[in-house]
Amino acid sequence: MPNANNDKLKQAYAHCQNIANSHYENFPTASLLIRSDLRPAIAVIYAFARSADDFADEGVMAAEERLRLLDAWEAELDKCLTGQSDHLIFIALADVMQHFDLPVQLFRDLLIAFRMDVNFKGFTSFDDLLFYCKHSANPVGRLMLLLHSIHDEKAFDASDAICSALQLTNFWQDFSIDIPKGRCYLADEWLLLSHVSRDDVLSGSANDQQLKPAVVEAIEVTQKLFDHGYALLCFLPFRLRMQIAATLVGGEAILRSTAALANPLQQRPHLSKFTWAKVSLKIIDITFRFQAAAKARGCKR
Repeated sequence: MPNANNDKLKQAYAHCQNIANSHYENFPTASLLIRSDLRPAIAVIYAFARSADDFADEGVMAAEERLRLLDAWEAELDKCLTGQSDHLIFIALADVMQHFDLPVQLFRDLLIAFRMDVNFKGFTSFDDLLFYCKHSANPVGRLMLLLHSIHDEKAFDASDAICSALQLTNFWQDFSIDIPKGRCYLADEWLLLSHVSRDDVLSGSANDQQLKPAVVEAIEVTQKLFDHGYALLCFLPFRLRMQIAATLVGGEAILRSTAALANPLQQRPHLSKFTWAKVSLKIIDITFRFQAAAKARGCKR
């Protein structure tokens, strides 16, 4: 644990760990593949993001109140940079940022995405989707690399591709959940391929067959991001490489399952035990396939 050398700091780390332990997420707070000395820092980052995400998405608060809470959260972030915050999450976060030399902008980027969630209006283009992913997902990948002392720009670029692909895959698998809530994440430029509008999708007047060209385009561009992300594996130590290989292979499996759905507007993908068995074998294969390249870069742990 980074520098947890007084009672208040220990209390702050324990508070963040409790938040991480009490939520089920696709976030590696408890993964045995993550080095034990890094798990407290990951729990702190998670606590920061989870709390802000709750402001943006949970409960019945009006948009204005959600934005006010996010502004107050960013003000607390500013205070922690100078050691003036007495909030437990920010006491621990200040320690993590100092110990690992983490840039505050990555945390500000997450808050930008949460504000975009509050003011959600849809996406005009694929570039707009990528801009959202740049703030909502990519900072998490970059923070994980920095915790592992990886600072290579090519690694950051590949990590961004993986994180964006995972964010988009999550959108596509959740059509049946998000559209009834008034959220269509398909870019307008893709909907034009289907000769429908966002309003058509949200009103239910566009069916699965009509939307197929837009969904196919969404799946294809997401797969290209996954493909680009494989370049990250040669930068990673063994345990993190296996974690990211699992993330890549699992994400691709969900994407393929989503593409195979007859009615993606009404269904969510489900991976069978047989599929999971194949995924597990592929994770092991990919992890060792990149071993030589990683060794050449001096990756050991």
